[in-house]
Amino acid sequence: MDRLNEAAGLVVSQKKEWGEILTGFETRNRYKVFDADGRELFSAAEEGGNVLLRWFLKAMRPFRVHIRGMDDSGMLQVRRPFRFFFHEAAVSDATGRVLGTIRRRFALLRRIYTVTDSHGREICQLFGPILHPWTFEVRQGGIEQGRICKKWSGLLKEGFTDADNFGVTFPPGWSSEHKALLLGAVFLVDFVHFEKR
Repeated sequence: MDRLNEAAGLVVSQKKEWGEILTGFETRNRYKVFDADGRELFSAAEEGGNVLLRWFLKAMRPFRVHIRGMDDSGMLQVRRPFRFFFHEAAVSDATGRVLGTIRRRFALLRRIYTVTDSHGREICQLFGPILHPWTFEVRQGGIEQGRICKKWSGLLKEGFTDADNFGVTFPPGWSSEHKALLLGAVFLVDFVHFEKR
């Protein structure tokens, strides 16, 4: 968590395997997390689940993503139960203590999530503007303080895989726990909005 405390932003890069690229069959998602200077901080991997859930539910499947440090020690866990529309995910630390939750809110023509701490207090909202489908603004008090953006990966990667790259900028002065919640939100946003259906 100390490495999160020092980071002003992150790059989250999804890794695809050739078997998935060639067959189109959805495998468990894997990611690498870098700081703004390109240093690798964490690895993240979807764990559990089964082939049938991935096959039939695709992007709507429940998931558990484990985030590990470079020494392979457990850092965070993101858990998403099955939800048809009001998607949510809980973020826990290595001891299993829940740090907070990301929940999709009802909104017509908008993508809005509420990020709450372990006591249910709202930390921020993730707001996806209609005209910027690859962007989620991190808003506090209605003012943009940070951002989650899906980055263009190039024609070949975008055309033949659903591998995604995200840039995350944190609001100034955020604690490592709040940054961990925003990192967890990246995985939920990726599954809900950018996985192939």
